[in-house]
Amino acid sequence: MAELASELQADVLERFLRYVRIDTTSDQDSTTYPSTAKQRDLGELLERELRDLGLADVELTQHGYVFATVAGATGPTVGLIAHMDTSQDESGANVQPQVVEKWDGSDIVLTGDSDKVLRASENPILAARVGHDIVTTAGTTLLGADDKAGVAEIMGAVAYLVAHPEIEHAPIRVGFTVDEEVGRGVDHFDIEGFGADFAYTLDGAEVGRIDDETFSASEVRIRIEGLSVHPGTSKGKMVNAIKLGARLIERLPTDERSPETTEGREGFIHPHRFTGTTAEAELRFIARDFDAAKLEEHEQLLRKLADDIAAEEPRARVTVTIEEQYRNMKEFLDRDPSITEAAEEAARRLGVEPWREPIRGGTDGAMLSARGLPTPNIYTGGQQFHSVLEWASVQDMALSAATIVELTKLWAEPGWAERRQKPAAAKAGR
Repeated sequence: MAELASELQADVLERFLRYVRIDTTSDQDSTTYPSTAKQRDLGELLERELRDLGLADVELTQHGYVFATVAGATGPTVGLIAHMDTSQDESGANVQPQVVEKWDGSDIVLTGDSDKVLRASENPILAARVGHDIVTTAGTTLLGADDKAGVAEIMGAVAYLVAHPEIEHAPIRVGFTVDEEVGRGVDHFDIEGFGADFAYTLDGAEVGRIDDETFSASEVRIRIEGLSVHPGTSKGKMVNAIKLGARLIERLPTDERSPETTEGREGFIHPHRFTGTTAEAELRFIARDFDAAKLEEHEQLLRKLADDIAAEEPRARVTVTIEEQYRNMKEFLDRDPSITEAAEEAARRLGVEPWREPIRGGTDGAMLSARGLPTPNIYTGGQQFHSVLEWASVQDMALSAATIVELTKLWAEPGWAERRQKPAAAKAGR
């Protein structure tokens, strides 16, 4: 099966380099959908490329989604999903990728900023890829492997299947989404219209890692309304919203419940934005945990801190808004284990030993799973997402694309289709 990945490699790389040069940064503060019009630039390109492949039902929707159908021989309809937008954490404009061919293990100095260096000594995953072709940024922007690696891999796999009609595979529904990075990726995703029996997001990292568990997540916004008075005559009058917000942040736990002090299955509270003036300020937090009860504890801690500030300064008005972002997908995926097991089997057929590990984050699949479309997550080969030090192995991306091909072939096999009927029958009998 190494031959399959080799066949896919050049096409996946070409597509990836083309896609990352298109700025698709989403905007958390936007009220439009998609949050930035430029996400449609990539959507329009993908629509054209899918049409050029001769696929059916190709559509760029009013909300910016791109959908298409790949006809299959038999089996359930398999959804393949990746998101087109990139994070606001670093610039996604004017991305200049570089490809270090047959990397020899030496330091990779990024071309746009010589102070930015990728070192094997600091990165065990990179160190294990000596001899691979490594794609990096220029050091001034993110690369966009999250999730344009997934987009390129789906496109490469679909193009391969179209070019090889002799390969029997299950029917496929392709879906490219917008605004995943701002937590609104599937706000307008019509699951019934999509028509898949289940799906897979291509939005993971290390080759072999299959994700069936995510954080449950909420965003908590605390708004503080103070009173602005000219500082020369403000004694006994001014209520400084910025200082009250700073006081609240200072009371957050320092040795627990923070991203910088937690790992594994430990949850956290993370203040990620603080804006305002003397008159009014807003603090935004993300709360994360694998356990719903513990997530609620994080939310309640923030409510208590806000109430304490309001009690200490009754002239201020303090309001708390909590918005559910997504929920742990494991409870939904466990209802039909064969979906995740199929991804693992596809990896094994390529000589990759899969493993599972909870995601300290989320995917579109978490929300889709909760809404009735079981959607585990598959590796893409991208690394150090949301960073100017982001990179990807071309060989790993090709392996991911090959995994998609194997996965769609597997679901055309009668044994797997029958296996999936067992959970449904068991539920019907209860």
